[in-house]
Amino acid sequence: MKLTFLSLFPEMYQGVFSSSIWKQAEEKGQVTYSVTDFRQYADNKHNKVDDYPFGGGAGMVLRAQPIYDAIESIQLSKDARVVLLCPQGEPHTQEKAEQLASAEEIVFICGHYEGYDERIRSLATDEISIGDYVLTGGELASMVIADSVIRLQSGVLGNEQSAKEDSFQTGLLEHPHYTRPAEFRGMKVPDVLLSGHHRNIEEWRKKESLRRTYERRPDLLEDYDQSDQEEKWLNEFKNND
Repeated sequence: MKLTFLSLFPEMYQGVFSSSIWKQAEEKGQVTYSVTDFRQYADNKHNKVDDYPFGGGAGMVLRAQPIYDAIESIQLSKDARVVLLCPQGEPHTQEKAEQLASAEEIVFICGHYEGYDERIRSLATDEISIGDYVLTGGELASMVIADSVIRLQSGVLGNEQSAKEDSFQTGLLEHPHYTRPAEFRGMKVPDVLLSGHHRNIEEWRKKESLRRTYERRPDLLEDYDQSDQEEKWLNEFKNND
């Protein structure tokens, strides 16, 4: 997978590319990274990439020309995804991360200022938001989305099962985790996890995953296709409220 970031602040990515999962993914040959400073493509002597909006109003608008020229310089593959980071875009989800993870090439357009010239949107295959709030620019949002995609690449995580059991992967939040010691400051690990009985452990994890979702993100259960056993557990939770 090839990831390219169009940004006015390429230095923001330096530490990210060489750290953690990002570094491992590159070393394993699964992902390559590059940053294009689209200010270099501005067609004026001052390298100005923004201008006042037609019709008036507060703030400056990112001009279409530098973005178009930058995209054309990359020579995208036929099936490349172009992600426009935008508060008006669809909310990023695990399902969206899985869709993007199958792409061979993704370009992230990171805006600044008041907004984009509307014509920039015609370049995008996807418009994505990471939440109902506004950031100074799209760089941090692009890193969040890229990270969610990188970790889904084959062989990147040490344990392939980890990604499959993540929160949202099954439609529910992940179950609680514990590690040594078995007791810490009076707080004990549930006996079932120390029992060695794999079937009971698996059942406990499923139930606790459902319980955590019910308590913290009940909205996720609206579209969740629950089994008969899960329905019984949900009724148990509700009766204990």
